[in-house]
Amino acid sequence: MLHLSMSAISSPSGWGCGMLALADNNLLGISWVDSGWVPILNPGNVLDYFSERSNPFYDRTCNNEVVKMQRLTLEHLNQMVGVEYILLHAQEPILYIIRKQQRQSPTQVIPLSDYYIIAGVVYQAPDLGTVIGSRVLSAVHGVQSAFDEAMSYCRYHPSKGYWWHFKDQEERDAKAKPKSKKKEEPSSLFQRQRVDTLLLDLRSKFPPMFYQPKPGEKPIPVEVKKETEPPVELVKQEEREREPATKTSAPAPPSSKPPPEKRARLQ
Repeated sequence: MLHLSMSAISSPSGWGCGMLALADNNLLGISWVDSGWVPILNPGNVLDYFSERSNPFYDRTCNNEVVKMQRLTLEHLNQMVGVEYILLHAQEPILYIIRKQQRQSPTQVIPLSDYYIIAGVVYQAPDLGTVIGSRVLSAVHGVQSAFDEAMSYCRYHPSKGYWWHFKDQEERDAKAKPKSKKKEEPSSLFQRQRVDTLLLDLRSKFPPMFYQPKPGEKPIPVEVKKETEPPVELVKQEEREREPATKTSAPAPPSSKPPPEKRARLQ
C-alpha cells in the first residue's frame, strides 16, 4: 500500500504511466507497505516482498526479475551484468536494508541507492548530496528569517537617519516612566446637582433671618412675628373649668399607716 495517490499504478494496465509519473517525482518523500507481508517478514523472503508489483521503488527490468522468471537462485546474479537488488543488512525482525547496484563484472559493482525497511514500511535512503542540500537549505532559511526579522526593526527618517526600533523597547520605556496618578474628583456632576437641589429646597423652606447689607448701607430691620398670648380672662376661665373636674375625681385610697396612739397627759 503506497502512501500516495497512485491510482495509475493500482492496476497492471496503468503500470507504465505510473512509473513515468514517479520518475518525475522525488521518491525520497514517499513510503510503501503491504500489511499482509509484515507478520511473516524474514531474511529469506524480504526480497520477494520488495519485488511486489505495487512497490514503486522496484525496477522490473532488473536481473532479479530475470532470475525469478527462470526459477534460478540468487547466486546466478554474480554471473550477470545489469541492475540488481541484494540484501545488504538484516536485523530481525524490524530492520532490513536492500541495496540497488549496477553489476559490471562478478567482482565489480557500483552502488546506486539503498532502501531500508522498518516494521514492514519501505523508505529510500537519501544520498549524501541530498542530505547536504537539505541541511544547507535549512540553514539558509534560518539566516533569511533572521535578516527579515532584523529588517522589520529598522526605521528611517530623512531628519533622523536610520535607527532600530524593537518591540521590547516600548515595554521598557513604559515601565521606566512613572505612572501619573489621575486626580480623583471630589464628587460627580450628579452628586453636585443633587446637593444644589436639596440646598435650594431647604432655603425655600427656611429662609434666612438676617440680611447682609452692602458696605456703606444701613442694616434693614427684620420683622419677627411673635406668637400672640391668650388674654388673662380666658386663662382664668380655663382654670375654673378644671376645678370641678378635680373635685369629682375619685377619693384617694386610705393610707396604710395606723392611727396615732393616744397618750395620757401628765398633770
